[in-house]
Amino acid sequence: MQVTLGRKGDYAVRAMIALARAEGERRKVRQIASTMDIPARYLPQIVAPLVKAGLVQATAGPDGGYALARDAGEITLLEVVELSEGPLAGDRCMLAGGPCDWGPVCPAHDTWSRAYEALAAELRRTTFADLARIDALIEAGRFPVAGRKLHSTPVERRGVREA
Repeated sequence: MQVTLGRKGDYAVRAMIALARAEGERRKVRQIASTMDIPARYLPQIVAPLVKAGLVQATAGPDGGYALARDAGEITLLEVVELSEGPLAGDRCMLAGGPCDWGPVCPAHDTWSRAYEALAAELRRTTFADLARIDALIEAGRFPVAGRKLHSTPVERRGVREA
């Protein structure tokens, strides 16, 4: 079983990391798109809910662009995931059916609910300042990978870092 973000959530998190790395400076759509390998035509649709929620500030004009509306240390991964993917909820039965007498709760209900609560707590604990710091360490080749559970298949970075 894989727990992954959909395209909207993936792109929203990537865009937010790019903006957190910009440290308050505005970034144009093409800058964010090329850095984070997001289709430029799709990026405004991804960022619109973040603007509406007050996480991102949009400025029009030749000197415009996007910037974080709040400090990166105050914006959690859970906020962005839920804005782009919908609420994280473990209220559906993981067994997708079963004997009629299970009704509103099944034998795995409490375990499944606790797992969702733990995931939400971890996403709430992680800020975009944390993610920007880790991204900078990865880019510099200084992020310690020894002893960490790594991707089973390496992920190729297709974005182009700003010079």
